[in-house]
Amino acid sequence: MLTVDLTAVQENYRLLARRAAVPLLPMVKGDAYGLGAVEVAECLEPHAPVAFGVASVREGEALRAAGITRAIVVFTPVPPSQFASAGAAALTLALADPAHLRLWAGSGGRWQLPVDTGMQRTGADWRDDARIRDLLDAGGTPDGAFTHFHSADSDPSSMVIQEERFDRVIAAMPVRPASIHVENSAALLQRGASRYDCARPGIALYGVAVGPALWAPRAVLTLEAPVVELRDVQPGDTVSYGATWRADGLRRIATVALGYADGYPRGMASGGATAVVNERQVPVVGLVTMDMTMCDVTDVPCELGDRVTLMGSHAALNVASVATRAQRSPYEVLTGMQARSIRCHVGNAPSVRSVAA
Repeated sequence: MLTVDLTAVQENYRLLARRAAVPLLPMVKGDAYGLGAVEVAECLEPHAPVAFGVASVREGEALRAAGITRAIVVFTPVPPSQFASAGAAALTLALADPAHLRLWAGSGGRWQLPVDTGMQRTGADWRDDARIRDLLDAGGTPDGAFTHFHSADSDPSSMVIQEERFDRVIAAMPVRPASIHVENSAALLQRGASRYDCARPGIALYGVAVGPALWAPRAVLTLEAPVVELRDVQPGDTVSYGATWRADGLRRIATVALGYADGYPRGMASGGATAVVNERQVPVVGLVTMDMTMCDVTDVPCELGDRVTLMGSHAALNVASVATRAQRSPYEVLTGMQARSIRCHVGNAPSVRSVAA
């Protein structure tokens, strides 16, 4: 089961907003990084975010269907074939194709200007004055304008260069958009007050510190499952696929009913991963399989049905630690838990529900 603490999400939001000293535009794309976009949006509504950020029209429609009325910005380019759906859901689109924008703006759609200052992914190139003029001619003054840092978590000095490029674009616009935003989670965790209109946190809301963070957000998730089998193995016996782990003596192995199909990475044991059973840390042994994970419980009391925590607030089990041991990005670890885990939301949110992810 994947338990999501919505109270912790709210606390992280408050801390990020206090640090930024401007309103926030929380990113709930990827089903809130795998933790439940509707539930997260509902719990953040009382904090009056500027808008919610998603990656597709479908994600925006899901929030609208759940009763979210606040502005929703779609940050991935949307093709004209989806304009009707986007308009029906009253979504704000990030567009950098003048022809597409002309169609969207002609139907009364709201938009934001994405400026590419070095990511080379989407948006209008900061050097392309002609294209930016064409966009403003096609859509009028946008509701907002933004750029995206490419290395805030690994090269903080790069943010200065990107901001200088972005500021040049904003200064050249005939009318300044009402909402200018730049900072992502890595930037907010390093800096003090923003000099823009709002900030755009994502993964930090969900309890993960990225880059040279000055403080750590509160852990949000717990991933656990029961012990479904116990067995004693002999010296020299191997565990799991590839026989990558071999017993150096008589050992007791617990099989836990959770695997990589539930979002727990396959190669955890090779990175020295541990789990917690009955408040004691135990090593994960052998390759994680699709549906089951094995732990060495020789030195701790353990019975069938005992709950084993594989991810949680313990320093060795937090998302960043799990990602390091699995040689993956923490973003991959979080979003990878959408596959099969039963998701349970707890905390003082307006609507608390349990759903199957």
